[in-house]
Amino acid sequence: MILELMIALTAGAAMFGTGLYGALSQTNLVMIIMGVELVLAAALVNLVAFWRYLHPEEPAAQMFVLIIMAVMAVEMTVGFGIAIARFRSRGSVEMEEARELKG
Repeated sequence: MILELMIALTAGAAMFGTGLYGALSQTNLVMIIMGVELVLAAALVNLVAFWRYLHPEEPAAQMFVLIIMAVMAVEMTVGFGIAIARFRSRGSVEMEEARELKG
């Protein structure tokens, strides 16, 4: 059982590191959103791994998983909405060109 936990935590840490690198190193808004999604997915993997290892009989962690999934969906929707609006107005989604974000 401890081996499965270590495998899940290692996978979560790798996902978190990849997402953090992707979110901090990219200049394209879509790639930054994808990095943030990967960080949230890593948190979800770690949450499920700890829940399964520590308290598999309690359903409370399932609500946290649903909340994180809802936050991921909202973040993705808002981020892509901003990216589409930015592309329509300026023709680019590069963050280096987005110095001012006025309405």
